[in-house]
Amino acid sequence: MTGQAPHPAFIPSRHGADIATGKRIARKLGWLTRANVRASPQRWQALGAALMQGDPLMDDLVTWMHKRGMRKARALFQQALDHGLHTLHQPPAPLRKFFESVESPPQWLDDKLLAQGAAVCHRTGVSGLYALRDAALMGGYQASAINKTLVLTGSLTQGPQRRLAETTQWWIDCTEVGGMGRFGTGYKSTLQVRLIHAFIRRRVQAMPEWEVAAWGLPINQTDMAATQLGFSVIFLLGSRTLGVPIARDEGEAVMHLWRWIGWLMGVDECWLPTTETEGRVLLHQILVSQAPPDESSRQLGQALMQEPMGRHYANFSWLRARYERARHLSVARLFLDGQSMRNLGLPAKVLPWYPAITLPLNLARQVSGHVLPGGHARLCQTGREAQRAYLDVLFGAVERRKPLYQPA
Repeated sequence: MTGQAPHPAFIPSRHGADIATGKRIARKLGWLTRANVRASPQRWQALGAALMQGDPLMDDLVTWMHKRGMRKARALFQQALDHGLHTLHQPPAPLRKFFESVESPPQWLDDKLLAQGAAVCHRTGVSGLYALRDAALMGGYQASAINKTLVLTGSLTQGPQRRLAETTQWWIDCTEVGGMGRFGTGYKSTLQVRLIHAFIRRRVQAMPEWEVAAWGLPINQTDMAATQLGFSVIFLLGSRTLGVPIARDEGEAVMHLWRWIGWLMGVDECWLPTTETEGRVLLHQILVSQAPPDESSRQLGQALMQEPMGRHYANFSWLRARYERARHLSVARLFLDGQSMRNLGLPAKVLPWYPAITLPLNLARQVSGHVLPGGHARLCQTGREAQRAYLDVLFGAVERRKPLYQPA
């Protein structure tokens, strides 16, 4: 992974706007690796340049869809997605180029590692989901420039619950064993999300409020890489910290799974780490380069803090909602320092009581599962069941969950 990418004549001003704050936010990752985390001048330049790079294949496809007529173009995209490019007679060039690309996987792809990575994700149970929500998502709101797209698309006023539920469903789809095969639900959902990102990129970039010179392109390569690293590197860090032992080879399998997902999502291969150590270094460099927290960080942080209050509990809703809010705040406090909590509009004096209670219990359960006959399979099964139950609470039992992609 070189991180060397073509760069434009200028780099958006957000890049390295507050290095001191970026270093403070990234400081908790410092003990994770003995590697030199400081970006070389070439890497630093490439990170800034990638703020001006989108997803050319999908962006060209979306431009064609607008010209062709959205209804007909979406139908052709859906047919290729659900049944394969070969089912279309003389597909238009942008559609053909896109699906020829995604239907030709890279040589490094290893199905066994994908399956192993998915099994690791299952075994983490709700601890893995807490790591994603309270460390990756909540902590990520400190990167104010990434928040600009959420602000301009109205996500601040729409609330986080549906967004969190759909993201969790996408994660579960992607981490199914076989889910990232060509016609797997995770594969299709990922390409559908990639399409949605291109629509948003096109829409937001055309808004007069969007400041290209300051922020670069909406949903650019650097920000997409940061998101992918949240699902891999921070997921692994958070799960281990919450008491789920993950061996080095298991961590590499999770990295491989998310390298493939990131590749399908349109992230340039130079920003897709092969190993966990590479991922930690890159994440540290990206965090240092990010713009500091602002009012949007506070608004998004407070909205996510209140998200448990709107969940669909089967009983004792008032009590469970407040307990879940307190539990998530305690997990967030484990990964965020006091200043970060304040930047996000969260109470800084919260203690990480829930991790302190559950870490030894998680550790004991995981260790016993590894030594007892059939224990590993049971850990994966019960962990997955817990993740699905969590998803049911997010969506509500009466609401039928639909895949992110719409079958033809």
